[in-house]
Amino acid sequence: MLNFTANLSLLFTETDLIHRFKAARQQGFTAVEIQFPYSLSAEIIGNILEDNGLKLVLFNVAADDLLQGGEGLACVPEKREQFREALAQTADYAQRLQPHAVNVLPGCCHDTNRLQDYRQTFTDNLRIAVETLAPLGIKTVFEAVNTHDMPGFIIHSGQQMLDVLEQFRHPALFMQYDIYHMQMMGENPAEFIARYSDKIGHIQFADCPGRGQPGTGRIDFAEVFSAIEKSAYSGWVGAEYKPVGATSDSLGWFR
Repeated sequence: MLNFTANLSLLFTETDLIHRFKAARQQGFTAVEIQFPYSLSAEIIGNILEDNGLKLVLFNVAADDLLQGGEGLACVPEKREQFREALAQTADYAQRLQPHAVNVLPGCCHDTNRLQDYRQTFTDNLRIAVETLAPLGIKTVFEAVNTHDMPGFIIHSGQQMLDVLEQFRHPALFMQYDIYHMQMMGENPAEFIARYSDKIGHIQFADCPGRGQPGTGRIDFAEVFSAIEKSAYSGWVGAEYKPVGATSDSLGWFR
C-alpha cells in the first residue's frame, strides 16, 4: 500500500497555507509536504501538525528567485553565503518539525559558459547540506526538473541524478524523483523507479502534460503506482500537482 502526502504549496490553495493542513486531514491525508514553509514559523507549523495528527514529510531549502524565472540559489557561485544562511534557516525548521527529508533544488544556469562552475557550486553546497542534516537524522534529497518549464536547470535527467549520487556515495543522500518532470523529459518513470528505488528518498507526481491530477494527461498511473508498490521503495509519494478545478474534486485517484 502506498503512503501519499498532500503538497500544500499546490493543493488546497483555495485557502491560506495555515488552513490547508486541516483541509488535507479532512480529505484523509495523514502526511503533508510544503515547498517553502517559511512564511509560517516552525513553532506554528509544529502546533498545527500536532493538532491535526499530521506528519510533515518534506520541505525545500529556500531557492531565492527560482520560481520567478531566476537561477535560484544552490548552484549560483555568487550566492554561496546566501545558501548557507538559507540552510541554517532550514536546519532550524528541521529540528522542530523533523521531516523525513529536505530537498535542495539545484537551480538554473542561464550562461552556458559558466555551467561547470554552477555544477561545482551545487555539489559543494549539496555536501554542506548533507553534513548539516545527516546529524539530525534527516535525509537530503535533490531533484531533476524538466527544461521545458525551467530552461537551464542544471540537473534534468535520471542519469544526472545517478551521477551525483555516484560522486558522493553518502548514505544520507538520495534522489527526489518527480514523475512529472521526468516524463516531460521523455523518460519512463515506472522503469526508472523499478530499477533504482533504493536510491530514491522521495517521490512526487503530477500528470503530464499540464501538471494536473492523474487522469488529466497521458501518464498511466496504474502502471506507475504499481511499479512503486512492487519496488523496494518504502517512502512517501507526494501529490504535487495543480488541480484542475477544486482540490477536493481532484482526489478521485486518492479515494
